[in-house]
Amino acid sequence: MTDLTFYTHPMSRGRIIRWMLEEVGQPYDTQILDFENAMKSPAYLSVNPMGKVPAIKHGDTVVTECGAICAYLADAFPQAGLAPAHGSKLRGPYYRWLFFAAGPIEQAVGLKALGAEVPAERERMLGCGSMDHVLDALEGALDGRDHLAGDSFTAADLYVASHLGWGMQFGTIEKRPNFERYVALHDGRPASKRAVEIDDGIIAAQQQPAE
Repeated sequence: MTDLTFYTHPMSRGRIIRWMLEEVGQPYDTQILDFENAMKSPAYLSVNPMGKVPAIKHGDTVVTECGAICAYLADAFPQAGLAPAHGSKLRGPYYRWLFFAAGPIEQAVGLKALGAEVPAERERMLGCGSMDHVLDALEGALDGRDHLAGDSFTAADLYVASHLGWGMQFGTIEKRPNFERYVALHDGRPASKRAVEIDDGIIAAQQQPAE
């Protein structure tokens, strides 16, 4: 038993947090919840009333929402070097892009996945504006750069690369050379590979026919 518990499903946004936990390098327990029953059970609703994963519990502290979990873990375990130091001028861009992924990227991708068409004259009502605005802004930030906050990998890179990789794989984000380069670079990290192996292994085990 550890004081860090991870609630997830291997075919969910929990894959982002699995990667983050592997980067942090601290022991953690995993609870796999199915979508139909366990996520809506009273026990889990006491952790996350939304009935969604991922979530973590660290001691008595519960954190939900991927962006918040990434930010929390980076600060809770500073030895992993996943966030600029407090007081650093890099803290601003780090927060900016971490929550750009949680806000405009999530919103724009969700609208596209639902087939929603937003009239140009109503784009100002949305935080994302439009998908083109979001992708152009992000592409500009990545032009000639491997990282979004300084010259080292942070939780912001992990979160943004996860969104881009998932979106390009499933066609909700346009494939652009800067995005493909950036995702390939960070997907190659050992912690990312470990996380994929763990979650893919869980999926394979779940698909095995019962004896």
